Amino acid sequence: MTEDKKPLNKRFIVFIFLFSIAVLTVLVRYATLMLGGGEVPEPLRTERFAERGSILDRNGRLLALQTRLANISAWRPEINDIKGVCEELAPILEMPADELLERIGLSSSDFVYLKKQVDESTIKMIETARREGRLRGIGIEPVLGRVYPDRNLASQIIGFVGDENKGLAGIEYAFDAELSAQGGSAGNQVVLTIDIRVQSILEQIAENIMTESQAEAVIFMAMDPRSGDILGSASMPTFDPNNYRISDENARMDRPAIWAYEPGSVFKVFSLAALMDGGAIDDKSFFTCNGRYERTTRNGEPVVINCLAAHGRVSPREIIIYSCNAGAAYAADRMEADAFFDELKDFGFGARTGAGNPGETAGFLRPTRQWSDRSKPTLAMGQEITVSAMQMLQAATAIANDGILVPPRIVSRIISPDGKTIHEWESGPSRQIISAETAQYMRSYMVDVTRDIGTAWRARVEDLSLAVKTGTAQMSKPTGGGYSDTDFIASCIALLPAEAPSLVLYLAIVKPKGEFLGGRIAAPPIRDAAEALVDYLGIPRGRNDQIPHPPSVEIPLIRPPVITDQVPDFTGYSKRTLLPLILRDDPHIEIEGEGWVRRQYPPPGTPIKADTVIILELE
Repeated sequence: MTEDKKPLNKRFIVFIFLFSIAVLTVLVRYATLMLGGGEVPEPLRTERFAERGSILDRNGRLLALQTRLANISAWRPEINDIKGVCEELAPILEMPADELLERIGLSSSDFVYLKKQVDESTIKMIETARREGRLRGIGIEPVLGRVYPDRNLASQIIGFVGDENKGLAGIEYAFDAELSAQGGSAGNQVVLTIDIRVQSILEQIAENIMTESQAEAVIFMAMDPRSGDILGSASMPTFDPNNYRISDENARMDRPAIWAYEPGSVFKVFSLAALMDGGAIDDKSFFTCNGRYERTTRNGEPVVINCLAAHGRVSPREIIIYSCNAGAAYAADRMEADAFFDELKDFGFGARTGAGNPGETAGFLRPTRQWSDRSKPTLAMGQEITVSAMQMLQAATAIANDGILVPPRIVSRIISPDGKTIHEWESGPSRQIISAETAQYMRSYMVDVTRDIGTAWRARVEDLSLAVKTGTAQMSKPTGGGYSDTDFIASCIALLPAEAPSLVLYLAIVKPKGEFLGGRIAAPPIRDAAEALVDYLGIPRGRNDQIPHPPSVEIPLIRPPVITDQVPDFTGYSKRTLLPLILRDDPHIEIEGEGWVRRQYPPPGTPIKADTVIILELE
């Protein structure tokens, strides 16, 4: 038995010896790589990872691509002079030396990561220092990561990836399965509808707005209403996805898709189109605005909605031109609640557009069973409903396309690693939601908004026809309980050219300081964007304000008010209409200004005497 054990023990000893040598070899090799004891062999340094697919704009420009990155670490036992190493490493990693010293000194482990996903230039500087015998104990761990060449541009749309090269936000997150490498092969590419040149123009204008108005946020979007393609979607403040860790949630928010808010008077375009298409009103309907909407409910409670001014007798065209709250509210009284709700739902309000943005909001449109007696008139002027900017663009396509609504999209197609299109990303089905006649009427009204009498004259471009609507919406108080007296959203929407729109622009300025009226601060940037984009996109210039109308148009004869023994209401009458009264001396009438009557003295109903002088102020 003793003799038989000796060969076995010898073989066992030889096995242990050889195994120990193998383990020691692996450990030495690991130490060489990770602890800075020598140059990292090229094949092992780069590693063999399957590449994540790129994200491109509509013209093939790379917006996100794979690159070689590395995590930088420290192995404390190998560092002789920790302070000296930290001081040399600080400018390379762009970190304070004290912070590096604290990370190494306070770590409970001898191994600590100093910075993750550093770029190629940083890697090369550390490798050079290691070859020269410096930075011992500083390791380089090769990883594949993402680089975003245009930095902040379209960052909320594109999103970013985390340490494991997995999408955490935006398109990177929503299309992570398509972009990720599968079975060792490269991932697919995602092509967006975004045009990075359009995006750059919108973001530059939005940044200027932020500076000038000191707003909390700005949304600026551009869309081709014919295809539903989102050409640009700016959201300020913004962030750099290459360094997303230093950004906050506010900067990373894709506001155009996920933020819901009350749209204000821009919504009148859609509410009046709904009322007209539903047969409740027509182009010849008239309403009287004496500065407010007043009605008593079935329970005897008064409903009062103030207007910006006493606009007098207004048609749907003038409701849009003057942004008349009272006129819109009185118009809404002519339609049943359920029918009005159905019309607004057809525009896409209260539902996600499905454009491709993760986390998209559906907004909020309450069912009619939850409406109060104020709901119809307040909805007509853009309150008691929340929308996204994406929904506003979608609704605008119906006005632009003669009644055909085209859902938006932000992804156009998926391309395989070998360049073949494997999936065309279609938007939802297009559908006719209002008549072509209604859409044409609304565009013609919006063209008049850019004239001197309209609220959007500051958006006017002399050699281009624009259909425009401005809005100013009060925001709810943060604590609830009504509307704020200081927080507003100034907005403006434009369709161009008005005759056959190929571009929709939408701007919303959130909580501007100082001036807050949409016509004053939102209309001029729309003009600037139109000027910059029409030539780039090949939109023909040259004004042509002719909008198609029915074959016959009846022009109502507007007569001056009849003067009896009391002063009539002159509000809303034009100077031309009042000219026959100027020759009268019973009573004497004085007209000041140009345009339409906005104020008068004495007020309507005052008894007329022999010496009565009626003063009319026009604007």
